[in-house]
Amino acid sequence: MPTILLINPNASARALDMMLAAARRSGPEDLDLQGVCATGGPSMIVTGDDLARAAPEVVRLGRAAGAGTAAIIVAAFGDPGLDDLRAATHIPVIGIGEASMREAAQGQRRFGIATTTPGLVKAIEAKVVSLGLGAWFTGVRLPPGDPLVLAATPDRQEQGLAACVDACLTQDGAARVIIGGGPLSESARALHARFGPAIIEPVPAAMRQVLGVLNRTIQRLQAAPPNTQYDAQ
Repeated sequence: MPTILLINPNASARALDMMLAAARRSGPEDLDLQGVCATGGPSMIVTGDDLARAAPEVVRLGRAAGAGTAAIIVAAFGDPGLDDLRAATHIPVIGIGEASMREAAQGQRRFGIATTTPGLVKAIEAKVVSLGLGAWFTGVRLPPGDPLVLAATPDRQEQGLAACVDACLTQDGAARVIIGGGPLSESARALHARFGPAIIEPVPAAMRQVLGVLNRTIQRLQAAPPNTQYDAQ
C-alpha cells in the first residue's frame, strides 16, 4: 500500500492523533498512513491570520515528505498552503475542506457547514465560492462559545454542533452538513452516528478522495502498454 502523509497544520499532537484515527477508519487495513504536526503555531487554527501563518509550515512539511510518499492530506478545514504545496510537488495533495465540500455537493445537493470558529467564516465562504459550489451552499452555523473552550469540553462542543446540524437540515434546507474542522473529528464521528449520512466528516472525505486518485493511477499504469526496453532486460 502506498504511503499517505497527513499534515496537521494545528500545533496539537492530540488533534493529529484524532485525525489519524479518523483517516485510518476510512481506509483499508493495510493502509500506510503517516502523520506530522506543525510546530510553533497555534494549537487550533481559529482566524484567517492563523491560516495565513500555517501555510508556509504546511509547504515545508510537505516538501520534506519521504520519497515513498504517494499522496498528502492537508488536515485543516481552511486548507492552508494547499495550492502552494500542489505547485511544489508532483504527487496528489488533498485538503479536507475542499474534499468535504465537493463530496457534500455531489449531485447538486444543498449543503451547510457546522463549525465552531467564527473567525474562519469568511475564509470558508470564499472557499465554497472558489470551488463553484455557491449555488448549493446554505450557509455556516456556529454554536455559542469560544472555540478553544468548546474544544476543551467535548460534550458541550458536540451538543452545540448538534443544534447547528439540526438547524442546517430543518431550517436552511441542507441535505448534507459538513462538520467544519479537523480537530472536530471526534464530534463529527459522534454526530454521524446520530444523524447518519447527512453528516460529512472532512478527514474521511479527504481519505476517500486520496484513495480514489491513487486507485485510478494504479489502474492507468496497469492498462498502459508494457515498456519494451524494460521487458527486454
